[in-house]
Amino acid sequence: MTAVTLSRAASGPVTRGAIDCDIHPGIPGIATLLPYMNEFWRDSFVRRGMDGFDMASYPPGAPIACRADWRPAAGKPGTDLAQLRRQALDGFGTSIAICNPLYGGQVAVSETMGAAICSAINDWIAAEWLDADPRLRASIVVPAQAPHLAVEEIERLAGDRRFVQILLPAAAELLYGKSYYWPIWTAAEKHGLPVGLHAGSMYRYAPTSNGWPSHYLHDYVSQSQTFEDQLLSLLSEGVFLRFPKLRLVLLESGVSWLPGFLWRSVKTWRGVRSEVPWVKRPPAEIIRERVRLTMQPFDVPADDPVAVADIIRQIDADEMLLFATDYPHWQFEGDRAIPPGIPRETLRRILRDNPLATYPRLQESIA
Repeated sequence: MTAVTLSRAASGPVTRGAIDCDIHPGIPGIATLLPYMNEFWRDSFVRRGMDGFDMASYPPGAPIACRADWRPAAGKPGTDLAQLRRQALDGFGTSIAICNPLYGGQVAVSETMGAAICSAINDWIAAEWLDADPRLRASIVVPAQAPHLAVEEIERLAGDRRFVQILLPAAAELLYGKSYYWPIWTAAEKHGLPVGLHAGSMYRYAPTSNGWPSHYLHDYVSQSQTFEDQLLSLLSEGVFLRFPKLRLVLLESGVSWLPGFLWRSVKTWRGVRSEVPWVKRPPAEIIRERVRLTMQPFDVPADDPVAVADIIRQIDADEMLLFATDYPHWQFEGDRAIPPGIPRETLRRILRDNPLATYPRLQESIA
């Protein structure tokens, strides 16, 4: 496998050999998953006429979330493997890309239905995407609404080394630091699998602290608060201490909220740390050591390299950031997946070294 190389075209940086840590193959509909379900669930979905579980447009019905030049002539974005190869893999010179399917198994109210959908997604992605292109890897999609069933799915698929991560929505029924979810962290640590929290919600509660938003804009922008809440939960409940090998990846969380969050978490911890005596180090140190973030959306003005450099410096980002395009979603224009202002050596780490360090199974691909 080739090492990453950097060059600059008129339209921006071009990467070769980079590892894309967040792409989204689309599921055309529930009929696509039926061959990967048992007879009971196949019959249930057909008889009840259930469909429309797609969550890839945050929320469903917001097609502008897909970039205009990445939309297929027909069908849902991300459903055409040949198009994905051309646009997301060949287009960026990607050596490996991690597939994070976004579908409704993780939000179904029925635990068993949710588990059936998640299991079918995993088998579908393995058979129809991973088998078809050696550059693709995937996350294990698990039903967060049923940790015991999530663990069963992790155990079922952990032996397939092409699955490199466990995927959960950023907002679930409880904060992830609660002991209710500890079986998932146990299984993740056992198999050396990072856990990816992706922007999105099970919508059991309002996604803001003051109720339900009226518009997609409010819902999506407020996701940064959800990521902050989950980080504080995992810290204060002692998850990072209890599971010392657990690695967390924030997918599509944005980046610019992190400096202020780190500063405030340390400042407040200094005043109230007697309440959480097990948090023996400043939260910023723990987060920098155990948490990684994907680069898209990089919510800083794209034409302001000074602002970008400030963010990189403030979060001490040499090891924290991972390259991602968020294909097929509309986060940047052309091939400008990397904003200007990132130091060259830091960029090399972001494109390849950091993903390899974060996802141990990827290292087997270059052995």
